Amino acid sequence: MRDPGLQSAIETVGGISALARALGLAQPSVSAWQRIPADRVVSIETITGLSRTVLRPDLFGTSPESPIALEPIEAMRADLYTLLALTLAKAPDAPLLAMVHKMTGDASPLGLALQQLAAASRPEAVQALERDYFNLFIGLGRGELLPYASFYLTGFLHERPLASLRDDLRRLGLERSGTMSEPEDHMAILCEVMATLIRSEIAGNLLEQAHLFDRHIKPWGSRFFADLEHSAKTDFYKRVGALGLLWMDIEEEAFALA
Repeated sequence: MRDPGLQSAIETVGGISALARALGLAQPSVSAWQRIPADRVVSIETITGLSRTVLRPDLFGTSPESPIALEPIEAMRADLYTLLALTLAKAPDAPLLAMVHKMTGDASPLGLALQQLAAASRPEAVQALERDYFNLFIGLGRGELLPYASFYLTGFLHERPLASLRDDLRRLGLERSGTMSEPEDHMAILCEVMATLIRSEIAGNLLEQAHLFDRHIKPWGSRFFADLEHSAKTDFYKRVGALGLLWMDIEEEAFALA
């Protein structure tokens, strides 16, 4: 059964076929969705005019799991993880780049990193970014980087870190989407899970966030984002790497203090 956000998007554009055409996807792919994938929210928001808080309230607004408005610092944390998830899940499209290009920041190191990423987010650079994303994460056989916890921690895919993560996600009641092709230990998915935890009201929320970060992100996240910063050919992905590396340090320090 489709969730309300996806159903609203379909009805707004006049059907599944119309939505698939607007996204440049095959109709069967969209038909298989139960909810809007995180990396498609910005595009569908642009196409339909529906707010992302309507399309994916679990990620971008209040929901039955998050009835209380977030404090500004928590909302910022959730948005930052969502931004990293969107930029790592697939090559950015023009609507995402336009959104990121509008971001502003203060004079803090994090604010400056956001400003630099915004400056590097030019909608006309879509094709160059598609090539860079392909070379970085897909490649002919394999990309330059494999953004999976299992690979960074063991040298192989689908190893013990993935099994451990699946146990924790199952305990939290977070289920794998039927349209998800990547293993759950992909950095984009881990960032989406962190954003979901921040926006939720599950028991022991902060402890669960700390556990997920310490066990599944901290051991390899900084290395991955440093590799991304140094391997990327485009300024956009260099800035994503620099932002992610800085964010890993900030989150590690914050959880240690908490």
